[in-house]
Amino acid sequence: MPILNRAAELQNEVTEWRRYLHTNPELLFAVENTAAFVEKKLREFGVDEIVTGIGRTGVVGLIRGNLGEGRTIGLRADMDALPMTETSGKPWASTTAGKMHACGHDGHTAMLLGAAKYLSETRNFKGAVAVIFQPAEEGGGGGNEMVKDGMMERFSIEEVYGMHNMPGMPVGEFGSRVGPIMASTDEFIITIDGRGGHAAQPHKTIDPIVIGSQVVNALQTIASRTADPLASVVVSVTKFNAGFAHNIIPEQAVLAGTVRTLMPDMRDIAEKRIRQISENLGAAYGAKVTVQYIRNYPVTVNHAAETAHALDAARTIAGSGKVSDGLDPMMGGEDFSYMLLARPGAFIFMGNGETAGLHNPAYDFNDEAIPHGISYWVKLAETRLAG
Repeated sequence: MPILNRAAELQNEVTEWRRYLHTNPELLFAVENTAAFVEKKLREFGVDEIVTGIGRTGVVGLIRGNLGEGRTIGLRADMDALPMTETSGKPWASTTAGKMHACGHDGHTAMLLGAAKYLSETRNFKGAVAVIFQPAEEGGGGGNEMVKDGMMERFSIEEVYGMHNMPGMPVGEFGSRVGPIMASTDEFIITIDGRGGHAAQPHKTIDPIVIGSQVVNALQTIASRTADPLASVVVSVTKFNAGFAHNIIPEQAVLAGTVRTLMPDMRDIAEKRIRQISENLGAAYGAKVTVQYIRNYPVTVNHAAETAHALDAARTIAGSGKVSDGLDPMMGGEDFSYMLLARPGAFIFMGNGETAGLHNPAYDFNDEAIPHGISYWVKLAETRLAG
């Protein structure tokens, strides 16, 4: 099945938008320039209603169809970049040191703008489409902020859909699955307070480094000996800070890391075991241990009916042989999860071709994917809001 002719016609224009956004990345909620660019384009397209400042710096545009009253569905793109220095060498590379679009949010925003332009021109649907441009996906929970700001109720959104590019998947292909598709992203900080002293007299100390080393090893048993073998859970210690001299046993060690799981119940189990392991090992050696467990993005769970609708729309423009309904879940996180807790919907991946991986300093969104993404959004909107 071909992409839409109008989407192909829009590719060069949307590519220009995408490259402008790539050159001018912004982080978290500080996406004022990006949000202003989005708002300007939506006004040029003649979008019926535009609201800014939702979830602090989010933008929502409402496009009403010509086929009468009906439901409203939401289509979401993320706007923020990452705190990284780009090495792609592209002419449109970031001009701001320490900031780059290393996850393709520039492409996501540009494609949804392209779809908004198309839908504003044709309006071949019943009801309304809310195009959602979200800040702070990369760790700030902007999706949650938009939900808490009453976005779903304000625009009467009944279903919501998200999309992300996937390096390694051929351009023109799509994939998703019913149920968990992205992991929760919890964090922990373990502080071990021992008793410092001379390294030549360790018997007079309570060594937090030795205790911390045993904690690191013991935490691996959460996945190997606590979790059901069929349950997905990752417990990774990514920081271990202690000491400042070669001949001094320090007073304190601080460990930190992340827990990823596709099962909400496993979050509870992991937190409980991290506390038990850390505190009891510390007590065994006479140290005081405190554990901070921070719950970040929840599991991203696709709803069955809406996932079927999303996959059907993808098949319409890609063909059934290029759409997978059994994509493997991923242990990365996604704050679209908050929107899926608020409303039924689905998250789908689209191919970005053989590019550098996400969050890699050499990454760049593949502009050849643009007409495929626009076509997907348009077909999804038109089929879900058929007259």
